[in-house]
Amino acid sequence: MNIILGSQSPRRRELLSGLDIPHTDVSIDADETYPADLQGGEIPIYISRAKALAYMRTHTLAPDDLLITSDTIVWLDGRVLGKPRDEAEACEMLRLLSGKTHQVFTAVTFARHDQMTTEVDCTDVTFDPLTERDIHYYVTHYHPLDKAGAYGIQEWIGYIAAGHISGSFYTVMGFPTHLVHRYLRQNHLV
Repeated sequence: MNIILGSQSPRRRELLSGLDIPHTDVSIDADETYPADLQGGEIPIYISRAKALAYMRTHTLAPDDLLITSDTIVWLDGRVLGKPRDEAEACEMLRLLSGKTHQVFTAVTFARHDQMTTEVDCTDVTFDPLTERDIHYYVTHYHPLDKAGAYGIQEWIGYIAAGHISGSFYTVMGFPTHLVHRYLRQNHLV
């Protein structure tokens, strides 16, 4: 099986490599807008599938190809927190998350030449209260602009603020490795 990871995320590439699964990495340029009526986990499902479809519009999958795409959102109080546009928006997102529990939804799409399957996983993350100093330090010393909700759980902000996690840590990182391995095992690909 030729496994193709359609992702620009270094974290997803690292996590799939951590499963000891040989694969090829490709970048996909896809429209990540979604219908306004989608809620929670429906959003990354839609975008993950859109990424797979964008790749398949320009590439033909052979019978022994498996394309894996993924998308992650942070969901707080019925509102999606995507990737911030700038540092000011990153700071605002972190203020919203401070002292609250939010959900991280990550969807994974598995596309073959004749079928497409998408699964989604959800993890609850409770942040301890953050000070303005904490927020400013993180935003100026790390790179939150490419991360849903303006944070990476595996970075400094996760070390100091993630007081409780209920679910998969790797879902919060943006790639639920347990779902990927289960799909590959169930389909006799590993």
